[in-house]
Amino acid sequence: MKRLFFLIPLFVLASCGGGDSSDDPKPTDKPSTPTNTQNTNQNDASQNEYLARLEMPHTKSGSTVVTHTVDGFGVNYSFEWDSNLRAQRWTCYTLTKQNMATNGNSRQSLWGGEDPWEFDPDIAKAQQQQLTNELSKSYYPGTKDYYEKGHICPSADRLYSKDVNRQTFYMTNILPMVHNFNGGIWNMMEARTRNWANSADELYVCKGGTIDKADQILGKTINSHIVPKYFFTALLHKKGDTYKALAFWVEHLNENHESDPLGNYVVSIDELETKTGIDFFCNLPDDIETKVEGATVDEIKSAWGLK
Repeated sequence: MKRLFFLIPLFVLASCGGGDSSDDPKPTDKPSTPTNTQNTNQNDASQNEYLARLEMPHTKSGSTVVTHTVDGFGVNYSFEWDSNLRAQRWTCYTLTKQNMATNGNSRQSLWGGEDPWEFDPDIAKAQQQQLTNELSKSYYPGTKDYYEKGHICPSADRLYSKDVNRQTFYMTNILPMVHNFNGGIWNMMEARTRNWANSADELYVCKGGTIDKADQILGKTINSHIVPKYFFTALLHKKGDTYKALAFWVEHLNENHESDPLGNYVVSIDELETKTGIDFFCNLPDDIETKVEGATVDEIKSAWGLK
């Protein structure tokens, strides 16, 4: 079943899939949100409650925001789609001990080595990258190294059930990544993010690649889809009433940097907002947002245990 919500001029769509009907505890549908404090830049969620979630950035006028859900699981992830650019701007989701439960699943056991790449049913197929041949015939500049389908919400973050994992293979959840990047530093950042989620009540995640600025675009695929020059991650860690935030900004290089200290890529949320033009964690009360987003790089590295 689907529920459609309309905002003017923003179009918002919520999509529901099949799910798990067991009696096990289910991931929360509504992450806790501080109340009764001033918030001047929050999303207008009057027509769609999903826009009030803490992982949501401020939505861009004219874009499409899709929230994928699964019965018995709740919200899987949301993303913002730019129809003119034919690309996603960001994907956001939460990590908790409950929704990270693998229930004995692995990518291999779920799919037997045949990843279930699919077109997203909620975005026009003509706007999406092709399931085959487009990326494998598009090459990193100056090389014969082709692009892989790079997850933004990783499959490894969503092993709770087959239905939940399947949605991470929608083509709207991928961007072109060269293998040295996808299997290297990007993979290391994803693994560290899951580790941090284990110490949080909730970890709010927003990730993506740069699509808006000409000097932040590496190139195009053979079907003229954008290849980002930079990728980013914004994290908000909540434990009790305490919040801390971190951002990664990393260049899309055809080099193996998996052994690099992750601290090399840390920036403040304020700096990431300047680089991307995206207002992250806009639904936080202003006082909390100002404090966590303005922390210095040294303060962030200390708080998150990075060198």
